[in-house]
Amino acid sequence: MNNRTLIIAEAGVNHNGSVKTAKKLVDAALRSGADAVKFQTFRAQDLVGKLASKAPYQNRTTCRNETQLEMLRRLELNADDHRTLIGYCKKKRIQFLSSPFDLFGVEMLDGLGLNIFKIPSGEITNLPYLRKIGGLNKKIIMSTGMADLREINDALSALVKAGTKKENITILHCNTEYPTPSEDVNLLAMLSIKKHFNTDVGYSDHTLGIEVPVAAVALGAKIIEKHLTLDRNMKGPDHKASLEPHEFAMMVRAIRNVEKALGSGVKRISRSELNNIKVVRKSIVATRPIKKGEIFTSENLGVKRPGTGLNPMEWDRVIGGIAKKDFVADEWIVL
Repeated sequence: MNNRTLIIAEAGVNHNGSVKTAKKLVDAALRSGADAVKFQTFRAQDLVGKLASKAPYQNRTTCRNETQLEMLRRLELNADDHRTLIGYCKKKRIQFLSSPFDLFGVEMLDGLGLNIFKIPSGEITNLPYLRKIGGLNKKIIMSTGMADLREINDALSALVKAGTKKENITILHCNTEYPTPSEDVNLLAMLSIKKHFNTDVGYSDHTLGIEVPVAAVALGAKIIEKHLTLDRNMKGPDHKASLEPHEFAMMVRAIRNVEKALGSGVKRISRSELNNIKVVRKSIVATRPIKKGEIFTSENLGVKRPGTGLNPMEWDRVIGGIAKKDFVADEWIVL
């Protein structure tokens, strides 16, 4: 990616358990300009217990009478579904990613040949899981929602001790509330993570709109992850906090524009403003007619546009000099 931000369209479970819908999400991600489209890999019975309740935001967006287990069973993608989607992404030339939520998911994705593993926020305290992924020695993207620096440090240490090089790990700042209130984003925490752990950082966004991920890129995010849905009115836990395709495309364009605007960091005259120098800058000029032999003073000299004459920074050198010719008002001074 060089200096380009890796933009991940988080399809997640917004396919509602349908491979056909998942393919449409792949197409939408590609048209929107995303670099990768990411799904979620899990076996519901391994992920949650029978009595596990749903998060408040999930109760707001799905049937209140079903358990988290029942909800997730409807959203599973099996191994064949994954193979189909991986093949479809290869055909469409967009990177396939997925977050494993359990050891089963880790093994499945490893068996399917994935070389990047995305650790979701909820697994950052799952030591057996972290050791399993760390032992694969793949590239890792780790979200840190609900975690503090100590927990991030513990997870990072577990991954490194298991065999993954620290330089192959990118840490994403994240808030897991769907949608995240702006006052809870704490985007500067991303910079704290970068400073504390000396790793590449990024941002996984659950706010409404596109402003925060664009700001994250301006602050140095190497990866942006944002939920994508075909329609926010679809039934399912994450649709309401997702961008629709045209909105996602707007975010991508804004991020790419910010990348261009960030530039090299070297302060210099840009090519586009070269023509403005003569027009906008000023020259030392006569403010009234000046006769040959007259002394230049602040009373007979001034500074006016255009900037094609003597630079006003030469003012002290000019003052007190003697005119070697006659000058009319507004004429550029020459020595």
